[in-house]
Amino acid sequence: MTASPNATATAFDPSHLPDHDKILIVDFGSQVTQLIARRVREEKVYSEIVPFQKAEEAFRAMKPKAVILSGGPASVLDAHAPLAPKAIFDAGVPVLGICYGEQAMAHQLGGKVEAGHHREFGRAEVEVIADSPIFEGVWEKGGKYPVWMSHGDRVTELPPGFRVLGQAPGSPISIIGDDARKFYATQFHLEVMHTPQGAQLLRNFVRNIAGLTGDWTMRAFKEEAIEKIRKQVGKAKVICGLSGGVDSAVAAVLIHEAIGDQLTCVLVDHGLMRLAEAERVVTMFRDSYNIPLVHVDASDTFIGALEGVDDPEQKRKIIGKLFIDVFDAEAKKIGGAEFLAQGTLYPDVIESVSFTGGPSVTIKSHHNVGGLPDFMKMKLVEPLRELFKDEVRALGRELGLPESFVGRHPFPGPGLAIRCPGGITRDKLKILQLADEIYIEEIRRCGLYDDIWQAFAVLLPVKTVGVMGDGRTYEYVVGLRAVTSVDGMTADFYPFDMKFLGMVATRIINEVKGVNRVVYDVTSKPPGTIEWE
Repeated sequence: MTASPNATATAFDPSHLPDHDKILIVDFGSQVTQLIARRVREEKVYSEIVPFQKAEEAFRAMKPKAVILSGGPASVLDAHAPLAPKAIFDAGVPVLGICYGEQAMAHQLGGKVEAGHHREFGRAEVEVIADSPIFEGVWEKGGKYPVWMSHGDRVTELPPGFRVLGQAPGSPISIIGDDARKFYATQFHLEVMHTPQGAQLLRNFVRNIAGLTGDWTMRAFKEEAIEKIRKQVGKAKVICGLSGGVDSAVAAVLIHEAIGDQLTCVLVDHGLMRLAEAERVVTMFRDSYNIPLVHVDASDTFIGALEGVDDPEQKRKIIGKLFIDVFDAEAKKIGGAEFLAQGTLYPDVIESVSFTGGPSVTIKSHHNVGGLPDFMKMKLVEPLRELFKDEVRALGRELGLPESFVGRHPFPGPGLAIRCPGGITRDKLKILQLADEIYIEEIRRCGLYDDIWQAFAVLLPVKTVGVMGDGRTYEYVVGLRAVTSVDGMTADFYPFDMKFLGMVATRIINEVKGVNRVVYDVTSKPPGTIEWE
């Protein structure tokens, strides 16, 4: 299924931009560009990412107070290397280059970049050799500090007006600055957690060098979003697809606050949700918020279509298509709705645009960020498409959603289908739901839930021979996963003690028929891996 060719505008549209100080981030294709935007927004400054091909158009429309050039996989020495628009350097606004952004800045402003020297990937140490406003209160001249490098090329000659501020063994020109023009650049990635004080350096650029005070708050966003929804929708009816997750719930409550009973929510229960999840969502929306809600049990349709399907990507496509089909049928029963509301987030929007700027035509589970299929004649309402996940949680709190719901761990759109490798059956889903419920219940009971970014159980596609009591068993293995993370881009396993793991394993084996072994996953998530399920 493909998106309508008219669904995504080709020109940069500034009409959605809030009336706040803004920073434009030019994306050269780095896997961690989103983290730059997150760090800026942590300073309560609105930031937006655009691919380099659209940067000049966006710069003129957005009128940002500063610009950040991201990293990327290309080389500025290539014949058709991606570069920053000249207009950015001529506009008199502060510019920060990161990794490839440093090389692009140096190359475009008259410096020299060379390849074939010393590649650096991973942890390195930078020595500060000069004082600079970007180091103020963070790093000192003569100090050596850990950073995260990821480069092959390096700057070998400075552009006019610049001076060297820091150096590393593999890149003697690691940090550069032109104080007069407020141009700064680092060869390392200061946006990742692996550069421990990188966020503070970025704060210095945003606050001290760009001079932005920060007025991007969830209260302001809520008020602006409500007015925007009312203006967009008018007196029309809106339907909103609930998935059981935080994003769609926050979108629904926000829209309901804006237009009241013009909104009807539809919960398509595909049978792949957590244990008793559908019942909890129905209770919260009907009883606590009095929002009109249609609950559709389509589990037979979804589970039947997934039987015998092993490939996780094929599962996603099946679920996405069926969700649209079922949802469209229910929308027609409701009748008269002109708008479809979705909990699309800013990462969804970014990931739906390729490095070359083209729209994705893949339906991403419950979000078709590339536009609706041709047969659906409704217009989209996506009030969260400017927000990151933690900002959505903050908005949920601003809207009065209970903390037990707002603070929930992320849950994948395709649900348990991709946590049950191999073919799907109701029996296997029941095993997984019960094991996952016990695992999360024990994490909450021990007061660990808020210390963990995401925890879940996986029903592995293998069986093992075991002995339980006086008999042999041949049953499934359950894998447990728990990670800590600040941004969801990098993560490390949570260090449970063996007593906890033993207790959880014992409960699962004793209480979940069909399981005779439990294992714990201790792998980590490297920088740049967007999704972990």
